[in-house]
Amino acid sequence: MVAATNTISLSALARTLVQHGKLIEQEAEAIQSQANVSGVGFVTQLILSRKMNAPEVAEFASQTFGFPLLDLKAVAIEHIPEGLLPGKLMQERRVLGLYKRGTRLFVAMSDPTNAQALDEIKFQTSMVVDPVVVEDDKLGKLLEKAGESAADTLDELVGEDIDMDLLEAEGEGAPKQDDSGATDIDDAPVVKYLQKVLLDAINSGVSDIHFEPFEKFYRIRYRLDGVLYEVAKPPLAIKDKISSRIKVISKLDIAEKRVPQDGRMKLVLSKNRAIDFRVSTLPTLWGEKIVMRILDPASAQLGVDALGYEPEQKEALLNAVTRPYGMVLVTGPTGSGKTVSLYTCLNILNQPGTNISTAEDPAEINLPGVNQVNVNEKAGLTFAVALRAFLRQDPDVIMVGEIRDLETADISIKAAQTGHMVLSTLHTNDAPTTLTRLMNMGVAPFNIASSVILISAQRLARRLCSSCKKPIDIPKEALLRAGFTEDDLDDSWQPYGHIGCEVCKGTGYKGRVGIYQVMPISDEISRIIMKNGTAHDIADQAKREGIKDLRQSGLRKVKAGLTSLEEIEAVTNE
Repeated sequence: MVAATNTISLSALARTLVQHGKLIEQEAEAIQSQANVSGVGFVTQLILSRKMNAPEVAEFASQTFGFPLLDLKAVAIEHIPEGLLPGKLMQERRVLGLYKRGTRLFVAMSDPTNAQALDEIKFQTSMVVDPVVVEDDKLGKLLEKAGESAADTLDELVGEDIDMDLLEAEGEGAPKQDDSGATDIDDAPVVKYLQKVLLDAINSGVSDIHFEPFEKFYRIRYRLDGVLYEVAKPPLAIKDKISSRIKVISKLDIAEKRVPQDGRMKLVLSKNRAIDFRVSTLPTLWGEKIVMRILDPASAQLGVDALGYEPEQKEALLNAVTRPYGMVLVTGPTGSGKTVSLYTCLNILNQPGTNISTAEDPAEINLPGVNQVNVNEKAGLTFAVALRAFLRQDPDVIMVGEIRDLETADISIKAAQTGHMVLSTLHTNDAPTTLTRLMNMGVAPFNIASSVILISAQRLARRLCSSCKKPIDIPKEALLRAGFTEDDLDDSWQPYGHIGCEVCKGTGYKGRVGIYQVMPISDEISRIIMKNGTAHDIADQAKREGIKDLRQSGLRKVKAGLTSLEEIEAVTNE
């Protein structure tokens, strides 16, 4: 991993050259910076700088990383099978498909550590990629000869022989009648490409897909374990085709490109599994950016044990949500897993004898047996209006997507006081500040004390990859500074750090685990609320009652070897 203090992100090959004394770090950074500016690879810029020649770089890469070395003088372009790789991919990533054997594709490249290129080849071919190290200058000459001879699947997507005016008209939803058949043929590769992007995202456990147009390029990024990664750069010319296709299947107005739109779509994988997508479009300077949130119903079926609650936290939560009435609040920033936690609780309560209604903006996951309502403020269906309607529907359990204003808070609290279990969320940093936030909204302290029975604050931390995590030594002073006590440092546990491997795509992390502060509202905390106590007063009392805050809960995950200390410090650094 690149140190956080580096201003230039060095490639793996560059770092290795520095480690072996072939370059000093300042030289590597300067070459990498110039490569970024010039739009070429690190190896190409390294050779141009005359610090090393092409044969030296190839021999070093082959010996250091253990990949075979090939002399391209012995390769004739006419003997290379056509269609192994798209032509644009070969030119942009400076790679050359050599041959395939079964599900393995052998690819010539001068930098075998270029994970971005390898991932894109794997993404576009669905094959296992085996790099073969070649000299960069010879590779460049062979790619020039290849030119347009390689079959270019992305060119098929673009349809370069199609009039661009027709593409624009099609994006506006008004193709000419005579061209409809040709349009269907031209769009077929776009449909297949988009389907591949979606399936690959689902299989990789991605939470969001970003389609982003810029002035000179178009990119697709995945958010995996909370971090965005670039996975593809399709040709800029297909941005309108992809945008129109997504909007059509999401039932959005393809002619409207001036205002944001929200929609949904579903991808059926099998008779028993379908994935929902929440689609959001945003007009930008260079076209419409589209973000698709992947909503997998299976995530709500994981059960409370899979979420990462400590035993005493799980017991407190289950005791609260199974009570006949009261309010349970889940808090945290956007993307902290609040929705999954609430849906998991709803699944526990979802029994034939229980009437459950939810008001959400929008409903993210379909829960059979639960009456879910999407609020629509333009139509007058607000959270408050939905809540009033619920109370006339004989509810047992009510879930409010978010308490945003005093009116919604008042109705929710009255529902909790009159024999209903109410679940909801707020955007606050921790459990104690949630209570003072309600007071700041204007809710009477007496109503808060008599209705709220538990607050669960949460964050998501990345899990260390079980395939490559390794024990590390952390100075005692750093552990104490992070929040560990002297009693914790008893040599009964070992901290782990991240490395990076193929399984975790070089990040060192795979999956996420929840960090929680579960605070039941005790009699003493209720008295502090009634006296208009501050968040500090409530936090001090919670500490006296043995309630662990987010940092302490995170440190327990470090002791268990589930995540790293730096990850916990990042997600709980208030």
